Amino acid sequence: MRRLALAAALLCGTAFAAPAQTLRWANDGDVNSMDPYTRQETLLLAFNSHIYEPLVRRDRSMQVEPALAERWEQPSPTVWRFHLRRGVKFTDGTPFTADDVVFSAARARAQGSNVQSMLASVKEIRRVDDHTVEFETAVPNPILLQEITNWGIMSKQWSEKNNATRPADLTSREENFATRNAMGTGPFRLASREPDRRTVLERNPDWWDKPTHNLQRVEFTIVANDATRVAALLSGEIDFVYTVPPQDVERIRRTPGMQVIQGPELRTIYLGFDQNRPQLLKSDVQGRNPFQDVRVRRAVNMAIDAPAIQRTVMRGQSRPTGLLWGPGVNGFSEDDDKRPAVDAEGAKRLLAEAGYPNGFGVTLDCPNDRYVNDEAICTAVVSMLARIGVRVTLAAQTRVRYFAEINAPRFNTSFYLLGWTPATSDAHNVLLNLAHTRDGTRGVFNNGGYSNPRLDQLTDRIAVETDAAARQRMISEAAAILREDAAYAPLHQQQIVWAARQGVEMAQTADNYIQLRHTRIQPR
Repeated sequence: MRRLALAAALLCGTAFAAPAQTLRWANDGDVNSMDPYTRQETLLLAFNSHIYEPLVRRDRSMQVEPALAERWEQPSPTVWRFHLRRGVKFTDGTPFTADDVVFSAARARAQGSNVQSMLASVKEIRRVDDHTVEFETAVPNPILLQEITNWGIMSKQWSEKNNATRPADLTSREENFATRNAMGTGPFRLASREPDRRTVLERNPDWWDKPTHNLQRVEFTIVANDATRVAALLSGEIDFVYTVPPQDVERIRRTPGMQVIQGPELRTIYLGFDQNRPQLLKSDVQGRNPFQDVRVRRAVNMAIDAPAIQRTVMRGQSRPTGLLWGPGVNGFSEDDDKRPAVDAEGAKRLLAEAGYPNGFGVTLDCPNDRYVNDEAICTAVVSMLARIGVRVTLAAQTRVRYFAEINAPRFNTSFYLLGWTPATSDAHNVLLNLAHTRDGTRGVFNNGGYSNPRLDQLTDRIAVETDAAARQRMISEAAAILREDAAYAPLHQQQIVWAARQGVEMAQTADNYIQLRHTRIQPR
């Protein structure tokens, strides 16, 4: 009963008071910013996609379909011409035009933006007329449409009026008007924003598209405690839980009036290493960096028992992997997905060969409210690495502090856990963002500084290759290089698990985006 009372307090007394067409949604962590360019993170991009719309979007089957651009063509292999939808207005009544697209492109590439990779192949975006823009790419790009499905267009006039022409840099805790305010063309508009507490969306009555949802209001509430969040769902105080604790899935499934919505996710959870600094920031090793030695990285991979994590931590709700991309991603091949055998003794021998017969100490940075059981996964890794003499200090913290630390300009981490969902549903997105040598637009999320010239060449060639078989051979070669280099320590693809009361109809897609435009809610 105490948990139910606490849940009621956290939910601000909204229990049973909401209109029938209000979706009350709880999660363990917040969106962090209303600015769609400040972080390339699924929850932030997905939430803001209800307000800001791209030129092209994904439908219920993850296929690309028109959005703010109603059609497009390619006059040449490196030029894409987009014809913008007429009659679209931002929620302040300002007409949507080509000027907003050109402005948004510049803003997405400005200092503080975290979405530069979405436009990495684009050399120039030019206005043809009010309702036509052209994208010129540096080289032919067969997946440009897939790359821009998460790029929401902002209003030039609104941004200039409110001094928000560039994104605030979340890594240095900056804020501007767009951090707590929003104004787009989408199916919903921002009604109120209380960071780390509650955000409310209202239906946009002037949305250009024909709604398939029946929502008038969406209340997004932060309930960090797992037990409290589940109790609020089971008591009827909320309608939908985005992050469901694995240990509670079966209990929710067996509860009358409840449903579990579950399916595979494109996201891969992995461990990364600082391979760039000559000495690690967070280690007891002086004068050198253990992770610069491939034998040490291989030893870490050999020590981690991903199937055990699947059984004990994830309760079966994951797929152990040796790849940074999994099933459902274009370029995935079962033949490429090979994990090293768990071999603690072999790992010890590798450490000794590398000059660490007694192991070494290092800090593992980990979020505790971003991925399914993230802190528990890291705790398991600590125990597994202890068996080979690697003494790991776990530093788990909320996503706000965590991302500010590991995404800081100098990547203040030595060893870290992250997850990555390829926004294009293509392996090239992973290679471009996580594995390519950092150069400002490529390797943006290569936090550990991994670099291999052959892999860079393959990544650039994959980007322009139109022959499917040749492209797959190059992707498989890239996978082999990453495995041989032990560039990362992939763990698993997690399952998407949502929970809701009966009467909530939602479209679940493998990118873990909540598409409110397809959500319907029935009265109790």
